[in-house]
Order: sequence, then C-alpha cells, then structure tokens
Amino acid sequence: MSEMSNSKHVYRVADLPQNQKTSFLITADDEDLRLLAEDVAVTAFKKLRFEGTIAALGKRDWQLNADLGFTVVQPCIVSLDPVTTRVDVPVYRQFLANYEAPQDEEYELTEEENTEALSAEINVLDVLREALALALPLYPRKEGVSLAQTNFTEPGKKAMTDEDARPFAGLESLRDKLAGKDEK
Repeated sequence: MSEMSNSKHVYRVADLPQNQKTSFLITADDEDLRLLAEDVAVTAFKKLRFEGTIAALGKRDWQLNADLGFTVVQPCIVSLDPVTTRVDVPVYRQFLANYEAPQDEEYELTEEENTEALSAEINVLDVLREALALALPLYPRKEGVSLAQTNFTEPGKKAMTDEDARPFAGLESLRDKLAGKDEK
C-alpha cells in the first residue's frame, strides 16, 4: 500500500503527547509521485521527502515544523523543454484552538498565513500537499533560453516594438521637437 494513501499521517490531537515532540517522515513511491504530479499539473516528480515534528504550543495549541524537499520536472515557459528543479523549503504551521479566520473579503497576509484552526486531527498529508503546491517554481525556465521579440501588425504598417511601448518614449520625441523649435 502506498505510504501517502494510508492514514498513519493523520494525528488525533487528543493522542499527541503534550510534553514531547511527535516526529514524522513521509517519502513517496513511484505511484505517489505520479499521482502528485497529476494533482499539481507538472510533468513529474522524481523525489519527495517531508520530515518534521508536531509539538505542543502552550496548553491547547500545536505547531508543525518540517522540511520539504522534492525534485520536480516542469515544462520551460519559453521552449516547453523539460526543466528539472530541486526545491528545499522549511514548512511551519500553527494550529490554534481559538483561531478565527479573517472574515473580510480582502485582508493583508501576515504570520497568520501559516495559522489554522485546530480541529480534532492534524493531517500532515494535507500540509504536505499545500506546501508542495506553494513551493513549485511558477515560471520554470531552461538555462540560456530567452523569449525573442515577436511583432504582430496589419500588412503594410510598422509593428510596435517593446521600445515603442516605453511610457516616456513619446515625451522624448516631444522634447526633441521642442528643442529643435527653440534653436530656430
């Protein structure tokens, strides 16, 4: 049975020891890596390791500290060639008994972005999936590849370039015209 599909990584808070840390280690087999790659829409994962501890934080709250390491293969945003990237990130979550999520439609993220309401269980696999999705490179680019300038326009007209799109390009030509008029 796959290590990531079983329930040994779901910890009942009532069963966690209050005075010592609970350690966990999650590694993924080939099938787990394939399923994770499908879930987050990447080409493939080569390795994955999530290791950490769950410890009491005061009398009723808990914290999870872990290290997430994985190797991912994604398509290059320019050439679509496969790009392999190694990612190693720390993961920190607080589970608070009296936590109230912000109710505003828009709010500024603070240290509370790593804070969740404490429920009866702490699901380490859910934390892993979330941390994995957040740590993925957004714009993987193969080394040495760059996007060439592409120009589109109607036949017979001059194409607008990146240089033309500069916000002060028009002011420069106006300055030159005014300087030329003043000299006459």
